[in-house]
Amino acid sequence: MEEKSLMIEIAGITFDATVCIMTVLTCLIVFAIVFFCSRNLQMKPKGKQNVLEFIVDFVRGIVSDNIPKKEVNDYHLLGFTFFMFVLVSNILGLVTKVVIFPDEISLWKSPTADPLVTLTLALIAIALTHYYGVKKQGVKGYFVNSFMKPTAILLPIKIIEEFTNVLTLGLRLYGNIFAGEILLTLIAQLGASSPTKFVLALPLEVVWQTFSLFIGAVQAFIFVTLMMVYLSHKVEAEH
Repeated sequence: MEEKSLMIEIAGITFDATVCIMTVLTCLIVFAIVFFCSRNLQMKPKGKQNVLEFIVDFVRGIVSDNIPKKEVNDYHLLGFTFFMFVLVSNILGLVTKVVIFPDEISLWKSPTADPLVTLTLALIAIALTHYYGVKKQGVKGYFVNSFMKPTAILLPIKIIEEFTNVLTLGLRLYGNIFAGEILLTLIAQLGASSPTKFVLALPLEVVWQTFSLFIGAVQAFIFVTLMMVYLSHKVEAEH
């Protein structure tokens, strides 16, 4: 039987409680990681501070590769926030699996294994690029720079491109994480079917979880990289 999310209805509106719970949990985990690793900061970092500084420097590298050096500080925190949220979301579903039987209602999965979450993230990311573009260049300058250069003939194409950016950014992330969780579920079901198959499924599960951790990190990197590429098109003047 296909797994289903826990659905609740509030004021006539139906919510996916599983996704809501996991999204809130992701936010709490990100906050806890940053809070824990940033306590008692020292000039010579070690241990947990090294972990946080490595992530900060890594994201800063992504931002500086696409944004002018003098403006990196303006968008570094934005990139770091998206990277941490997407990274934790991607790997959260690998930790365990909680299902209510006999209805096969899943209570635990990666938030980014849901297309509404990834498309919402993509929409927020693209909307922020427009916001920073207007903030940096003004409404007229932003419109001309983003949609009228190098020639006004490209205006319809550039408008369509903004919608396709949302779709590709969101669906790429969703497809990779969802496919990974499906395969992990299939391997787990294989192992649960018999003791003999369990022996075969256990190493497969371990190998695929390790690979999924790698994929989760790569997808977080790709998401932030593309976001910064789109942002650079909005805040930098085209010639």
